[in-house]
Amino acid sequence: MSYVVAVRALCEFSAKQGDLDLRFTPSPTAQEGITGHAMVAERRGPGYQKEVSLSGEYGPLLVRGRADGYDPAQNLIEEIKTYRGDLERMPANHRHLHWAQVRVYGHLLCAQLGLDEVSLALVYFDIGKQTETVLRETRSAVDLRTMFAEQCERFVAWAAQELAHRAARDAALGALRFPHPDFRPGQRDLAETIFRANSSARCVLAQAPTGIGKTVGTLFPVLKAAPLHRLDKVFYLAAKTPGRKLALDAAQAIKRSAPGMPLRVLELVARDKACEHPDKACHGDSCPLAKGFYDRLPAARSAAREVTLLDREGLREVALAHQVCPYYLGSEMARWSDVVVGDYNYYFDMGAMLYGLALANQWRVSVLVDEAHNMVSRARKMYSADLERGALRAARAVAPAHLKKALDKVGRSWPSKDGADYEVLDAPPEKLLDALQGASSAITDFLAANPGPMEPDLQRFYFNALHFARLAETFAEHSMVDCTRDGAHASTLAIRNIVPAPFLKPRFALAHATALFSATLSPWNYYSDALGLPPDTAWVDIDSPFVADQLSVHVVRDISTRFTHRARSVEPIAALIARQYAQEPGNYLAFFSSFDYLDQVADRVERDFPDIPVFRQPRRMAETERDAFLGRFTLESRGVGFAVLGGSFGEGIDLPGARLIGAFIATLGLPQMNPVNEQIRQRMQATFGAGYDYTYLYPGMQKVVQAAGRVIRTEGDRGVVYLIDDRFAQPEVRALLPRWWHVDQSRIALT
Repeated sequence: MSYVVAVRALCEFSAKQGDLDLRFTPSPTAQEGITGHAMVAERRGPGYQKEVSLSGEYGPLLVRGRADGYDPAQNLIEEIKTYRGDLERMPANHRHLHWAQVRVYGHLLCAQLGLDEVSLALVYFDIGKQTETVLRETRSAVDLRTMFAEQCERFVAWAAQELAHRAARDAALGALRFPHPDFRPGQRDLAETIFRANSSARCVLAQAPTGIGKTVGTLFPVLKAAPLHRLDKVFYLAAKTPGRKLALDAAQAIKRSAPGMPLRVLELVARDKACEHPDKACHGDSCPLAKGFYDRLPAARSAAREVTLLDREGLREVALAHQVCPYYLGSEMARWSDVVVGDYNYYFDMGAMLYGLALANQWRVSVLVDEAHNMVSRARKMYSADLERGALRAARAVAPAHLKKALDKVGRSWPSKDGADYEVLDAPPEKLLDALQGASSAITDFLAANPGPMEPDLQRFYFNALHFARLAETFAEHSMVDCTRDGAHASTLAIRNIVPAPFLKPRFALAHATALFSATLSPWNYYSDALGLPPDTAWVDIDSPFVADQLSVHVVRDISTRFTHRARSVEPIAALIARQYAQEPGNYLAFFSSFDYLDQVADRVERDFPDIPVFRQPRRMAETERDAFLGRFTLESRGVGFAVLGGSFGEGIDLPGARLIGAFIATLGLPQMNPVNEQIRQRMQATFGAGYDYTYLYPGMQKVVQAAGRVIRTEGDRGVVYLIDDRFAQPEVRALLPRWWHVDQSRIALT
């Protein structure tokens, strides 16, 4: 059995050395890189060959890749690297890696064409100046074959171990049994759906009720399918930390059910949370964990490979034992893990690491997307960017003198301060984009020359400017650009993504199979349209294990929670909460559309019904405060917790049994009607013919159903939900409620 490895992956494994050094970054965008490669190729002669596919074997290794260019007339093979900044400041180990790559291509070319020697060139193309710096050498086929063998020898032992691991892993997964005595009601249907999606290499939208065990019910069938369909990796993507924790727990349960199973599980954590030295920069002159990183990486990698659960703490323990950066060790171990658990952004955003690795290494991956009702809003944020005039001023105030000129040019290119408070532009202003490019390049040069930490205000503007410029390259009908003015000196320029589909389609296309699952994925066409799911995507609605008798759902149709009616709704809502609490004391959650509304009703309850324990979600909540809020819900406690719909307590929390027996939802959760959302509505109407539903109704009702789903978590739970607003009685709204609910619309006396 051959072990297939890309040229770049081989060289990164065997030829990287020295310090971790990010000073010669950020690199040009992907689009700039493509443009740069094309410009270099256009300058070559008529016989020049682009993207030359090459491959060769060494023992069990099949090494393959595509050389950037080959000129038969000069017998010259080229490796093209685009860059920004001062090339003299490129770290030596970067250059060492580039030479290793072009020499491997040189060997493969000589072997393929029967050449005795070949000329090699590193072509460094300056994106800003559009100039080339070319470094050349000529090597004999014998020399290149020797170098190739040395590279492969460093990797071949590792490859043999990986082949053995894969064989043992697949054998164990082939014999895998469900980790619990039996499936929960609905869980088997979900598992079979996910298995079939992997068998047919399709995407599936699975609406599955809360409480059936979706995490293990999706991870188990994918692992079971892995040896049958030659899956290399499983990516389990979650919206929030609790979702990652559930996935890690499920993986552990599966592993415990099959002792000795060689399944490697990795948790990816954001860099700011994994960083051991946040006051230091990511290079050897500043951070001790970056100094000699690549020299110590082989030992750390070998040690990490033996740890079957590399969660945040496990990864940190290995990293510090070998004095390497935990975050970048995690990035390395993504290459060698079977199950990778992380946030959506690791596969779906512009610079998604897992997507990039899967694409470069041609992995066959299965992607699981937990709580997928979050995907539309999260994806929009990934492909949106904004620049604030105030942030530009703050950056200029702390910038070194020689950077102020470039930042001043950005200020002069800013849209006029005269104009409407809100204005939609036809496209990102070209002059501003040119100025941002100049400022970004100047700051990049400054970073390369100054190893110390950057001023936070300057760094913040720099990163925002880079992201804005990159999104401007792809600006089209899927997004809009607007300017919001607040007085003469405050304005924000934003590129807002409206339809993420064009960005996400390549991600879905690359995966062998993708399963998006949640308790609220109705209507399916909303998610299919917005996310760009493949045309053959399957849609399933898993039957609920719960019955209507478990949950009393009441529509309070004599109250309006619209903003104009809010003041007169406070007293009857407070009375309703008090009456239900008196009938059945226990733990309740009350959800509102805003903190102001929440406070008004909570104040009224405390004033009129002082015997009811009341506690509130803080406006700005630390993790300890979140835990303290949830800690109030015990099997013995009683009280009403007031929270904002769509916040930390509307989804992703588990309060079974007496910990939560009811919820009051005093809002439809509709997004605020403002100029931005109205522009989105118009675009959605023009694109899909359902502007109001796609912009307001569906996102709002998704939050309502999620919040109500906190009440019934197990087959033994009983509870009550009050939907407080006359609009809940409308047929189009009721159609979006779970099928198993029995909704009582009889009028409730409010006095």
